[in-house]
Amino acid sequence: MVQFKPLETYQIETITQMMRDFYAIDNYPIDVEISKKLFQEFISDEKLGKTWLIYDDSQVIGYVILTFIFSFEYKGRIAFIDELYLKDVARGKGIGAKTLEFIKEQITKLSLKLLYLEVEHHNENAQRLYIANDFVIHNRKLLKYKV
Repeated sequence: MVQFKPLETYQIETITQMMRDFYAIDNYPIDVEISKKLFQEFISDEKLGKTWLIYDDSQVIGYVILTFIFSFEYKGRIAFIDELYLKDVARGKGIGAKTLEFIKEQITKLSLKLLYLEVEHHNENAQRLYIANDFVIHNRKLLKYKV
């Protein structure tokens, strides 16, 4: 049975190991020690967002991170799925869809106005999952400025 449990401080090592595996898929750099410190900060301030570990029975099989943003355009607080990761053994079993269903329940409970996410161009499986769960391709381009 799939369950979603809020990340606790003692589980930071577990999530950063999965994060390392997730980033390796696209060769993204990661500094695990910085990520651990960021999780300490993130967990301690609920205004920043929420993180859940995803379990299948008692086994941790992934995680999802929801970050909060305030938007005048959307008239209040919105969210961004910053990361959604499932281990290889959990993919293709409907767990991604269950995770999105869970997140949709959370955005209702949290009175959020909109949910954003980004997906790699090559990740066609994830794109199909999101589109099948009522996400639409945004007509704006996402730009970034790195400090």
